[in-house]
Order: sequence, then C-alpha cells, then structure tokens
Amino acid sequence: MGRAIFDYHTTGKAAKLRVLSSMFYEDEIPVHTLFRKYEEMPIQEKRAIELCRGRVLDAGAGSGCHSALLMERGLEVVAIDISELSVEVMRERGIDARVINFFDERFTEKFDTILLAMNGIGIVGKVERLGEFFRVAKRLLAPGGQILLDSSDIKYVFMDDDGSMEIDLAAGYYGEVDYKMRYKNITGEPFDWLYIDFETLAMYAEEHGFHCEKCIDGEHYDYLACITESMPNA
Repeated sequence: MGRAIFDYHTTGKAAKLRVLSSMFYEDEIPVHTLFRKYEEMPIQEKRAIELCRGRVLDAGAGSGCHSALLMERGLEVVAIDISELSVEVMRERGIDARVINFFDERFTEKFDTILLAMNGIGIVGKVERLGEFFRVAKRLLAPGGQILLDSSDIKYVFMDDDGSMEIDLAAGYYGEVDYKMRYKNITGEPFDWLYIDFETLAMYAEEHGFHCEKCIDGEHYDYLACITESMPNA
C-alpha cells in the first residue's frame, strides 16, 4: 500500500492495489480514494473529523488524508504508520508523520484524541488482542481523552437470502480476516485484520475500564464509536 500511495502522490496515478484473502474473492482498493477530500468521505468519517479535539493521534494514517483535514481545522496532529513510504508522503504533505507501530511500548506521548479511521481498529487483528489495545490506549490518552474509530459488522457476509446466518462458532470470531496486498510486482506479507461489531467492542471496552458510545450508523452495517475512560466509582 505504501508504494501505491507513493506512486499516486508523485505521479497522480497508480496501478491496481489488489487485496487478497482466503475468506473473500480478490478485491481492489482504488488508490485515489486514499487521498479523498472531506466531501468524498462516508458519513462516519466526516463525523469523526468533526469530533476530533485537542492533540490528535492519527493511527494507521496511510496517505494522511484525515490528518491534513484536521490540520486545516487548526488541530495539532501526529500521524503514525508502519509504512516508510506512506510516512514519506505524509511528511511531504507537511504532516508530522512517524514510522511507529501503535503497539510499540516506546511510544508514550499523550493525546486528547486517538483516531482510527477507515476501520483502523483492524490493526488489532484478533479479538483477543483488544485487551492489549485498550492498555496501550490508556497509556497514550491524556486525561479526558477519547478514541474515535469506525468499523463494520461483517455478519452480512454470512447471511442467507432468508436472513439466517451460517457462522462456524468453533472457527473463532467471524470478523477476523486474513489479508495480503499486491501492487505491481510487490506482494506484501499476510496480516490479520479485525472487523468488530459494536456490541462486542462495547463489551471489551467496559471490561477494560472504558465507556463505548455509538455516534452514528453508516449505510451498510458500519458505525462510528466514541470511547472514553469510565469514571471511577465514588
């Protein structure tokens, strides 16, 4: 993805960015959508931009399209991504971008908002890692801080025409997906990606001392959630 982002940024065009998975048919990400403007964003991303406040961490920032919008609104933004080429592009766009894994224990700065747009919670990979995610979030959030994330409940993938669902519960949580990216002659390493339904997300949040609120529903089983630390009992 980083090479695709770099090519589009430098030349205004890119080849097909193909998405491979053992669970789904081959798909494609139109690279120009990674550079989309506010007007081109789905409703949950627009709302997330509006709700961001204070010092913002844009995690898994990609091309930096959300960071750029937040900077236009006068917010201080730090963008992180594991792709060196993506970070190079963001820096050329004037964004404070760094090659950092969200889970890196050496990353200890404080933020008022942690933004995980475009199903950014997917970086967790597996449901069982949500506990680790919330522990990292506690380390990075300033007092009164918030997490804004959007995701999808992909149960519709398993629905029959009559609305019934065929899910193998023994196979683990149905929102855990394996992916691999292919661009030109470059094939990335396989990685785990998580789509999480709101009820499961809220349950894990409560278990780790957070309150999860749904801000808005998208058009197709997707949603925006705002997560804050729960107040201690008096």
